[in-house]
Amino acid sequence: MPRGQAVLDALVDLLDLEQLEVNLFRGVSPPHSPTRVFGGQVAAQALVAAGRTVPDDREVHSLHAYFIRPGDPRVPIVYEAERVRDGRSFTTRRVLAIQHGEAIFSLSASFQLPQDGLEHSVPAPTDVPPPLSLPDLGERVAAGKGVGWMSQIPRPLDMRFVTEPVWSPDRPGATDAPTQVWMRADGSLPDDRLLHVCLLTYASDLTLLGSVIARHDRQEVQMASLDHAMWFHRPFRADEWMLYSCHSPTATGSRGLATGRFTTEDGTLIATTVQEGLVRVPRK
Repeated sequence: MPRGQAVLDALVDLLDLEQLEVNLFRGVSPPHSPTRVFGGQVAAQALVAAGRTVPDDREVHSLHAYFIRPGDPRVPIVYEAERVRDGRSFTTRRVLAIQHGEAIFSLSASFQLPQDGLEHSVPAPTDVPPPLSLPDLGERVAAGKGVGWMSQIPRPLDMRFVTEPVWSPDRPGATDAPTQVWMRADGSLPDDRLLHVCLLTYASDLTLLGSVIARHDRQEVQMASLDHAMWFHRPFRADEWMLYSCHSPTATGSRGLATGRFTTEDGTLIATTVQEGLVRVPRK
């Protein structure tokens, strides 16, 4: 499938929402979309809508979102931003994504004026091979290794799996170890801080829920994102290598909880993710 700068530019264009009115924006889905809108896309577009109403000197530090209904990729999505609060240090926004007159997604995002304070972080993962020593998705396909649904769509991200992905027939079986993948935008991005955060938001939904499946032998499950949260700790560039380490601490009631950490190639923790998803075993 297509990859590289042209495909990345198409994703950047996808995130460049049309402004309909003050606080009102419209986005579309790519023509190669599956039967429902990809969750990372609607989350990233909603964050763009929120960011367009915030002063440039404030950066996203967290988001909390709910996936309410499946999105229809055949029609545009309207994003309605609400200016909840503009404080001296923090700005809060709510965004509702609407299709066919109904809400499909809701997002709350908080922005902060950069400030100095205490600094500490957990140690970076160890014994992880460097990204360029691992095959990309195209090389995996050429070697006869499965990449699942990702082989069916254009690839704006360069992804190098450290652990065998859960949909691969070569997966060794259930494990309590985290799933890990290196990723970066497959090309160059402009110096737009909001764009880099939105690209990371898009990427965060690609493999996170798979960590629930990694703890089990079976793959035949129905999965869908229910809610999603992110915290952005430090500046970063989405076109530089980031290691995404994901782990599922629990699953129950047809729901699975997944946590993730993004670290740069030098081991700096830049973002944390948490998601709960529907993980339903088909009835026999």
